[in-house]
Amino acid sequence: MGKAARTKEFIIEKTAPLFNIKGYAGTSLNDITDATGLTKGSIYGNFANKDEVALAAFDYNLQCVDDIISQEIRKQTTIQHKLLVYANVYENFLQYPFPMGGCPILNTAIEADDTHPALKEKAANAINNWKNKLIALIQKGIDAGEFRADTNAEQTALTMIAMIEGGIMITKLTGKLNYRKAVMQSVEKIIRDLS
Repeated sequence: MGKAARTKEFIIEKTAPLFNIKGYAGTSLNDITDATGLTKGSIYGNFANKDEVALAAFDYNLQCVDDIISQEIRKQTTIQHKLLVYANVYENFLQYPFPMGGCPILNTAIEADDTHPALKEKAANAINNWKNKLIALIQKGIDAGEFRADTNAEQTALTMIAMIEGGIMITKLTGKLNYRKAVMQSVEKIIRDLS
């Protein structure tokens, strides 16, 4: 990796928590220079604008979450246990190297909904990819006879995502950790009821 690539990676690593905590609108160029210790010229020598930094930071944060989930899924042997990883990781996210600020999909989706089309598209793609991963796992469980043949894989996947993201949102708004636990227990029940 060359010096320019290392500098770009450094900027992304240092700003990813900023964008995930403060959001796109809340993160200023001064915040970026403070976090990196670099000048504005150095930032703009590696990125065309703040949008490029924010998009790269989202990708970085999302990859962190994907890596955690993938690593935990690889440890499991049954499809049911692979699906349960999602509820377990999101319920116990403090035990993992989760991005500061929480779920980047939720954070970005809420902020970028009407204000930043490129970030909104990134968040929408992340949801769609997550849905497709869940559908593939559920279908594999159906094909293996582990889950009921009449299971609607897409509906189950969307319900799981909505509950997980909704549980995170409610917990962040209220500060009540037991709400997240209650929602993740409901996600677990949905998964267990697939058998």
